[in-house]
Amino acid sequence: MRYALAFPLILAVAAATAEPPMPTAESVGPEAMPHEVAPVEAPFDLPAFARPTFPDRTISIADRGAVEGGEKLATVAIQSSIDEASAAGGGVVAVPAGEWLTGRITLKSNVNLRVEKGAVLKFSGEIEAYLPVVFTRNEGIEIMGVGALIYAHDQENIAVTGGGELRGPDDGPAREAWRGLSDQIVDPTLPVAERVFDGREGRHYFRPYFISPIECRGVWVEGVTLRNGPMWNIVPVYCEGVVVRGVTIHSQGVVNGDGVNIESCRNVLVEYCRTDTGDDCYALKAGRDKDGLRTKRPVENVVIRRCHAEGGFGGVTCGSETAGGVRNLLVEDCVFDGVRHCAYMKTRRPRGGGVEKVWVRRVAFDCYNHGVFFDMIGSPMYVGELGERLPKRELTDATPYYRDIHFSRLVGTAGRDAFKIKGLPESPATRVLIERTEIEAPSLINLTDTRDLTVRDSVFRTEEARVQLLDTADVTFERTHFETPGGAVSVELSGPDAGAVAFLECEPPLTTMNVTADDPSLVTAE
Repeated sequence: MRYALAFPLILAVAAATAEPPMPTAESVGPEAMPHEVAPVEAPFDLPAFARPTFPDRTISIADRGAVEGGEKLATVAIQSSIDEASAAGGGVVAVPAGEWLTGRITLKSNVNLRVEKGAVLKFSGEIEAYLPVVFTRNEGIEIMGVGALIYAHDQENIAVTGGGELRGPDDGPAREAWRGLSDQIVDPTLPVAERVFDGREGRHYFRPYFISPIECRGVWVEGVTLRNGPMWNIVPVYCEGVVVRGVTIHSQGVVNGDGVNIESCRNVLVEYCRTDTGDDCYALKAGRDKDGLRTKRPVENVVIRRCHAEGGFGGVTCGSETAGGVRNLLVEDCVFDGVRHCAYMKTRRPRGGGVEKVWVRRVAFDCYNHGVFFDMIGSPMYVGELGERLPKRELTDATPYYRDIHFSRLVGTAGRDAFKIKGLPESPATRVLIERTEIEAPSLINLTDTRDLTVRDSVFRTEEARVQLLDTADVTFERTHFETPGGAVSVELSGPDAGAVAFLECEPPLTTMNVTADDPSLVTAE
């Protein structure tokens, strides 16, 4: 961990504003979790989150015919226990210590699936263990598929808790990564009921998620460890009132092994979790392309706090599935170690929708690529000529946006640019605020197609002194300190849509000899 920098300016500003201290590895993750949920102070309205209650009725799967040892499927015993408890008004279904093999588990209303400490709930690798198909979403597109290892549809007050382990299959078709993306395979013009992907009679199938309730109210996941999932791990879809806390996820080496993906849900709290993944760590998604624009289900009112991430693409990621809209996100008091980007804001032209009203504050990080990266273009490998920045395209429903994004007290090291934004010529990234931030990186700030960005009361220690701005306007640096090898900062401003750039009370002061621009008068310093 190289993020423990100590710049007096940042420390003085933080002390003057009486803000909470920066998080440490010891203050985040499951080991630091209190029993009760602390109140949330967010810049948007949220209901209070409280621990759910269940009737005083416990059914052990061992009493319903499950055989311990991990060799004989216990699916029927587990599912019948859940069905029985729910039909009786609810209760706890206990998975005792030992190893238990199962296929898909379907949660029902008012049931807490409690995986006890010392228990390992191991899931089959056979696709047949997850049939018949159920209504689900695969990478932002609605289908009839295998769903998830632990699934629920249209239920309320459901939970997965305990100190035990959920373990994905070691091998078998359920964890094989089929070639092709869902938007290349699923025909969005078909009715959802006809989009059947079950692996039978030559039909395609998609790997199941690990835990994925859909259209549920009151979802609580706490204390369990997820290991070796076949794809995305915790994926609530179309849910309201979701709490994920104290969960540990190990998915290094899993293709698309995202940690916690909140998809088109509202009123969500993710806290004191730990992920070790090779893909996105904590992500928000809202539907993909035409199907996402059809459903238009946003993800909104989400808080991610006191979480730890190790490895992975983005400590926190928005997108790239943005069709339904992502709004009202607060990320605070987190530690992201060895990630590609501390914050990864992504979309692409066919996605539609967009992201707005995001606050990321008090995050300590160590990343090997850009500290913060906005990529609104994507790659021609996936979207063909739409992955080329120019020419400027016409605005349509499929044009995504990013606006009103706030970063405060990000402290850490990056392997490339401290901040990099690749907006769209027709839809620039707009109204971005960076304040009280300190980053050590090889390169400074690189902005393309950006409007109304402010950097305030921040420190950048970099090997390169350039601020690079292409078709970017209304950028302001206020009371920002640049530590560069030459003791100066330079500005390169280019493009026909370039506009005003101001440096106010910055150190060292910007001089005209360090400005390269078609119109140098656009760059001012006071």
